[in-house]
Amino acid sequence: MADRETGRDRRQVLLGLARTGLAAGGFGVLYHVLRERPRERSATPGIFDWRRTGGQRAGAIARGSDPAANVRRAVAALGGMERFAGRGETVLIKPNVGWDRVPEQAANTDPDVVAELVRLCLEAGAARVVVADFPCNDPRRSFTRSRIGPAARKAGATIVYPPSLGTRPADLPGVLAGLEVMELLPRADRVINVPVVKHHSLAKATLGMKNWFGVIGGGRPRLHQGIHRAIAELGAAFRPTLTVVDATRILVANGPQGGSLDDVRRVDAVAAGTDPVALDAWGASLLGLDHRRLGFIAEAEKLGLGLGDPSSLEELGTA
Repeated sequence: MADRETGRDRRQVLLGLARTGLAAGGFGVLYHVLRERPRERSATPGIFDWRRTGGQRAGAIARGSDPAANVRRAVAALGGMERFAGRGETVLIKPNVGWDRVPEQAANTDPDVVAELVRLCLEAGAARVVVADFPCNDPRRSFTRSRIGPAARKAGATIVYPPSLGTRPADLPGVLAGLEVMELLPRADRVINVPVVKHHSLAKATLGMKNWFGVIGGGRPRLHQGIHRAIAELGAAFRPTLTVVDATRILVANGPQGGSLDDVRRVDAVAAGTDPVALDAWGASLLGLDHRRLGFIAEAEKLGLGLGDPSSLEELGTA
């Protein structure tokens, strides 16, 4: 009995520390709390589904020079973050933090977009918000130089990246079989996918469904052999509560890593929604691509993940 009481007291202390923000400067306390939680969001093996039921529209597009304001307007058009993040819940935000690049190079999600999502989730009553990714470049440098780490932490999030971000078996189907996913992923109550619009040398575009590459621990390179099918199967395996597509700056060539500012175009737009295929089709159109000719869009439609119709997204105009 004493051992059980001690264990219970320890968990209460850890939860108390996380809630008071003492873990904001580092991820240690919150990370171990999440590891101890028994909750699993995957009811079907190989499928992680964090969607909320309801009549949300496919999505909305907000334009303007302020990325944070665009996020707020787009989410408000869907009914507000309260429809996606409930009181007491843990929300995992998955941006693209793949590269050791500054925001002006458009290789990663804009830090102001990520930070505003953190604020909206906390305003909606979320108990904690975690921002995590498996970068391709050095994780610490990628989170620092992208400014996503400092911006999200200042907004109230906990940042987690390798080597402290572990993996676990996921029983993924199809071409994803045998891969492991980030350990925190299935323990979150809600997940928000936050890609940036970029050219990709092999898939032609890297958008929302492609952003799920960043939740896979090892073995990602083999997915490039059948990349269009792999992207669609990632979209089928991971069903986010919300997708927010960052088009503040887009990378129009030499993606996904980029480097030259000549390859960057300022669009000043953000789209948020619940149809990942429509959102990817919209992002592809910004790159001058015909979404009807993109293999991963066609594959995703065959899997019933949504409709590749960017016109289904509501245009809110420029603020």
